[in-house]
Amino acid sequence: MSADLVELARKGYEAIRRGDLDAIRELLDPDVKWHGGDPSDEFACQNRKQALAWMGRARRQGPIGELIDVIDAGERVVVIMRRTGEDGQPELVANLTTFRDGKVIEMVHYPDPDEARRAAGV
Repeated sequence: MSADLVELARKGYEAIRRGDLDAIRELLDPDVKWHGGDPSDEFACQNRKQALAWMGRARRQGPIGELIDVIDAGERVVVIMRRTGEDGQPELVANLTTFRDGKVIEMVHYPDPDEARRAAGV
């Protein structure tokens, strides 16, 4: 199953790059959580509607970055991306994405891909 999850994550990332939020909607669980380590943070997404709204806003602000790698971690994958940082310089970031029954149930953002790998145990 984990190779399938890697492929789902890749397809999801490409859908975001294309702006295909309908494809993303199908991939996200209705109660998906997306946060930077604290699901109760005021900026955390608590459901699919909030996550899609955030993705739509980010996409309208400009390119979302380049997919560097998707690493298999069982029922989770580490998605590593290169984006332009606040200082205008390229930076690597990662999301640790958890799946259940083929749907994304949680995405945790890490400003350091090594932290995401450690959290995933890879």
